[in-house]
Amino acid sequence: MEIKADGKDGSLVLLKQGAEARVFESTFVGRRSIVKERFSKKYRHPTLDSKLTIKRLNAEARCTTKARRLGVCTPVLYAVDPILHTLTFEYVEGPSVKDVFLDFGSNGVVGERMDDIVVQIGDAIGKLHDGGLIHGDLTTSNMLIRDNTNQLVLIDFGLSFTSTLPEDKAVDLYVLERALLSMHSSCGNVMDRILAGYRKSSKQWSSTLNKLAEGAKSPSHIFGSSAKEVESAPWLGDLERSCEAIPRITWIRELWQVTVWICLFVARRSSAAMLLMKDESFGKRAKESQYSW
Repeated sequence: MEIKADGKDGSLVLLKQGAEARVFESTFVGRRSIVKERFSKKYRHPTLDSKLTIKRLNAEARCTTKARRLGVCTPVLYAVDPILHTLTFEYVEGPSVKDVFLDFGSNGVVGERMDDIVVQIGDAIGKLHDGGLIHGDLTTSNMLIRDNTNQLVLIDFGLSFTSTLPEDKAVDLYVLERALLSMHSSCGNVMDRILAGYRKSSKQWSSTLNKLAEGAKSPSHIFGSSAKEVESAPWLGDLERSCEAIPRITWIRELWQVTVWICLFVARRSSAAMLLMKDESFGKRAKESQYSW
């Protein structure tokens, strides 16, 4: 079931649409709010689609709430609707960090404000990681600066999951590093300043930053593989690891995953066929040797 924007009475105003969800502006009990709807995917079986959507909806709600318990500022979660597949959050007044940094790139960096923002980013990520929570999509678009207080607010926990592995934490930081290099290179070396704040906030920063350093030399080192068959086929491992390097464009990631598993399936069948041929040739030679006696 999907909700529909009603432009006449202003109850729901579509703000943006991504690969997984639509974001609306609305009101909740008289308060300005944001409604995030996870819409159905027509290419999936309806039953499977419903189960996956509800699972991801609940996971996002849990991760957002957990982040808030860890001391990270997130929008207040007002309601979860498993029928309409929606989450209702508080409306955060203020620009995104992306807009702030783009303004810095155009009009010059305001040193004091930049220092405040990067320290808050490092502090927030450190709290998440020490609490075993991986954001999964750390980009400047998913960070807001609240008006009046200049407090950093993290949003969009749709790809978040729990993990204590340094590799997963390093991937989280790697995603942020790539986003900064691609969008905000004119602002200087922002990542180093964020990592300085991360070190102060996180008690487990050493192992994570060691993995991040390994990833800088060879990014494939910090992307894990879940398929045992990949051990005998390194090129398949590279394909699978590349899936994890695309956190935002979900449909591309899903397509890559399907491609990888098809390759794994074909590789397994080919290996089985080769073993069968060897067995048949061995049996034939055994019969010939038996008759020769």
